[in-house]
Amino acid sequence: MAIYGTTLLSICLLAGLIIGNGIGQLVGVNKNIGGVGIAMLLLIIACDHLQKKGRMKPPTASGIAFWSSVYIPIVVAMAASQNVLAAIKGGPLAVLAGVLSVLACFALVPVISRLGRKDEGKQDSPSSSS
Repeated sequence: MAIYGTTLLSICLLAGLIIGNGIGQLVGVNKNIGGVGIAMLLLIIACDHLQKKGRMKPPTASGIAFWSSVYIPIVVAMAASQNVLAAIKGGPLAVLAGVLSVLACFALVPVISRLGRKDEGKQDSPSSSS
């Protein structure tokens, strides 16, 4: 079932790369700026839209989940290695900004986790009508 959802993923990736190249040209850099991130946002928006319309079939959803589980870690690893090299070359302020942003993300994990648990608790409590 992994082949399902590949078309949607490919379309989002191509659109994201085109938009990223366009942003790079607008700011005067001959590079792709945020194309993969834009592609992931487009994929999330497209999946959400298709699910709300009832057009996302289970094989397509499982195919997208498969490709996401394979694709996203690779892209994150590639971007992280590029960011580390750029930060080291950029000096101590760039390294400090990177370290602080990672620490902020780690600090927000428990907060987001608690938000998810509050929603589950509201659904589980049955109402008594005695």
